[in-house]
Amino acid sequence: MRKELEELANKVHILGDAFRYAYCTAGGPRLPTAFATHMNEYFSPHKPITSDDVKISAAATSLHHVLAYSLCAPGEAILTTRPYYGRFELDFGNEAGVKLVAADTDHETCFDASVVDALEKKVVESQKRGLKIRALLIVNPHNPLGRCYPRSTLLAFLFFCAKYSLHLISDEIYALSVFSNPTTNTTPVPFTSILSIPTSDIIDSNLVHVTYGLSKDFAAAGLKIGALITRNKALRKAVHAVLRFHGASGPSVALATAMLEDRDWCRGFIELSRERIACAYAFVTARLDSMGVGYFEGGNAGFFVWADLSMYLPPEERGSGFERECMLAEKLVDGGVFLHPGEEHGMRTGWFRVVYTMEERVVEEGMRRLGKVLGCIQW
Repeated sequence: MRKELEELANKVHILGDAFRYAYCTAGGPRLPTAFATHMNEYFSPHKPITSDDVKISAAATSLHHVLAYSLCAPGEAILTTRPYYGRFELDFGNEAGVKLVAADTDHETCFDASVVDALEKKVVESQKRGLKIRALLIVNPHNPLGRCYPRSTLLAFLFFCAKYSLHLISDEIYALSVFSNPTTNTTPVPFTSILSIPTSDIIDSNLVHVTYGLSKDFAAAGLKIGALITRNKALRKAVHAVLRFHGASGPSVALATAMLEDRDWCRGFIELSRERIACAYAFVTARLDSMGVGYFEGGNAGFFVWADLSMYLPPEERGSGFERECMLAEKLVDGGVFLHPGEEHGMRTGWFRVVYTMEERVVEEGMRRLGKVLGCIQW
């Protein structure tokens, strides 16, 4: 999608005001409204989002740090499920000193409403250890599993957070990167934003927050534009107080504003992106099938498949699960392809996240190298 982004960027006239400090403060004069308009169209919020509900930062990653700083004290924790995106540990922990605590959930069952049983078990266990959990973090659509949470499970999360007075942080960075899976006859679960669920009879709306940005749905990670959506006035005030350290640049704000304000361009870009992701998914899963590599089937969102390489690991006597994953990863690197060992903290050893949304020739070469290494691996 870089070509489409480049074409738009070449048409955007960035005025001199965009280089002034005042222009980009708090996202500039128009970007919060542009985000609100965009999300009202695609996220179906039960109550319309206004510009007052939106805080702009330099990417969603910085928002995770800001939320950790604003919601937790050093040494406290945020709860999530397994597997999860491993960089969250850095986002929430590096500066704020907040721990990420994962419930023992498996990829086969973590989309079921019963997943809250494992979450509750982890909360009780943490309380006994004297560890204070402040929030539940979910990623919807899921990273690395590439599926969306059903509404019933989102409701279960809300009731769970209400029971324990936890904040619910819903990372919806892949919200519009949802596609029709061409490899299955079943109907995948569609994306449902937590914002679309009326919460007045379930949980205090001040406890529900969404993070979003342009890095995934708009393939614009280099713009460094993130958005926090929350009804919590106190949290917005706390976030605003530290955004001077995490502000987006004026030119980035100007370009992002032009993107989101051009609604016809947005719709066309998203539709085309979805078509291309679907083709890329079919391409990579066909290659995995031909190699005899298993994976978590039924994906319909995101840029990755959760692949099972456990049969290629060294024998158990060679080390721990993580150590054996690292040994396999070293062989893959020697063969010219990189898969991060242990990064997603899954319950099962030997599963890796495979990202497939590059140019087809790049993915083809990567899969060729992967197949070559796996085909001649010896321990």
